[in-house]
Amino acid sequence: MNTTLFDSTTLGALTVPNRIAMAPMTRSRAAADGTPTQLMSTYYAQRATAGLIIAEGTHPTAAGRIGPGAPGLHQDAHRLGWSCVADAVHDAGGRIFVQLMHAGRLAHPSFLPRGLHPVAPSAIAARAEVYTAGGRKAAVRPQALTHEQILHIIDDFARSAARAMAAGLDGVEIHAANGYLLHQFLAENANLRTDDWGGSPDARIRLTVEAVRAVAAAIGPHRVGLRISPSNQFGDLAEQDPDTTYTALVQELSQDNLAYLHLVETGRADLDDRIRAVWPSALVVTPTVSRPGDVTKAGAANAWLRRGADLIAFGRGFLANPDFVERLRVGAPFNAPAPHGLYGGDHRGYTDYPTLQRLPAVHP
Repeated sequence: MNTTLFDSTTLGALTVPNRIAMAPMTRSRAAADGTPTQLMSTYYAQRATAGLIIAEGTHPTAAGRIGPGAPGLHQDAHRLGWSCVADAVHDAGGRIFVQLMHAGRLAHPSFLPRGLHPVAPSAIAARAEVYTAGGRKAAVRPQALTHEQILHIIDDFARSAARAMAAGLDGVEIHAANGYLLHQFLAENANLRTDDWGGSPDARIRLTVEAVRAVAAAIGPHRVGLRISPSNQFGDLAEQDPDTTYTALVQELSQDNLAYLHLVETGRADLDDRIRAVWPSALVVTPTVSRPGDVTKAGAANAWLRRGADLIAFGRGFLANPDFVERLRVGAPFNAPAPHGLYGGDHRGYTDYPTLQRLPAVHP
């Protein structure tokens, strides 16, 4: 019998009722100090019918912040804020991991605490713009990390993961994708190091491997996921040989008994299928879509289930549809995202989207 999006499965020790994951999406609703707000609790609880919620990118250290309104998980206040989010999701019957993400060279001095500066594997500015409270600004030249600073960042990930468990979250996803710090170490054009952290595939994957293993040692591998996006050029990254880099990374971690690997589809079937073949446990896939605005990803989702994906991650669909799972199940129409409130603001364009039960009656 063919697997469907509505079949249950397991991720590590977690049983999920369907194969629909809510992808991590930056929404910039945290307090100024990075503490999750009550509004965030409402937002995630509204979407608790997802098989798994992967909460938005959350910085494990102050220097890793991605922008204004981004949540953190490196202070006691942050832990308490995430505890409220976890309780709200669990009370609604859901399951939630939080994504730990260090911005690296895509941070900006304008929103980092005084005295901190963006860091990266090498002192090379991204040819990209960064979202700030004053609008989009050009990325600045980062400071190259020292060996000791890299070790501190690994510890930061582990400490942040421990705070996530103390907050009652179900697990963490380590973000090594989409142009952020761990991805910067993987990419040849951003990592020009010739020490133990660069210069060869084994050295370039080292930070990701050690961060994942430090987190797994702190909270248990069954509570840890890893997100990768081979060949993704976001943040001005260019990978010369993603086949070698990601085969080495996935093989190195294949025996670590992680909860899942989260793959952003590369568009290259041979590389995607090689990663699936090498990875022994659950695979979450964010598919690409051929039609803009195709929130159901119907063809891509079903094709990936046949190719061996265990969960399919949806972003835009969950953004405007708290009951996205039910709408998929019954074939109902979807809300369109509002033009306001995507990044920052109040409840408008965030928690005010109607569910099927809240839609006004239609009279002849």
